[in-house]
Amino acid sequence: MSEHHPNAAAEPANPGLKVVKSDAEWREQLTPDQYRVTRQHGTERAFSSPDFALGKPGTYRCVCCGKALYDARTKFDSGTGWPSFFQPLAPDAVTQVTDRSYGMTRTEVKCADCDAHLGHVFPDGPAPTGLRYCMNGVALTFEPA
Repeated sequence: MSEHHPNAAAEPANPGLKVVKSDAEWREQLTPDQYRVTRQHGTERAFSSPDFALGKPGTYRCVCCGKALYDARTKFDSGTGWPSFFQPLAPDAVTQVTDRSYGMTRTEVKCADCDAHLGHVFPDGPAPTGLRYCMNGVALTFEPA
């Protein structure tokens, strides 16, 4: 995870509209790891993201477009090595699509505004939802409250 990316807007200029950029624009804006994960559907290595915000109040945002995705109060230590949350900030913050890559069927989680690949959601999380939104830390920025 990184602190708020200087090129990411705090919120999209036109809420509800998709953020569309060329491949060259995404490559210019993002670090190589951020680009690989968010635009090429990559996965960072487990335990590779520093967890500087554990226990701190704030909001996790999309590294690509700045959309608010998760409240820090929904973050929990899943033991998996990836930042995990039990629910998005709002029902329309993320989208979910079936991912059948690597011989598995999973549910991919994307940013609703720019389609950045964020991670996957699994049905093994804590109450109150029973869900574990397993995110790639490089796909997120943290904005302290």
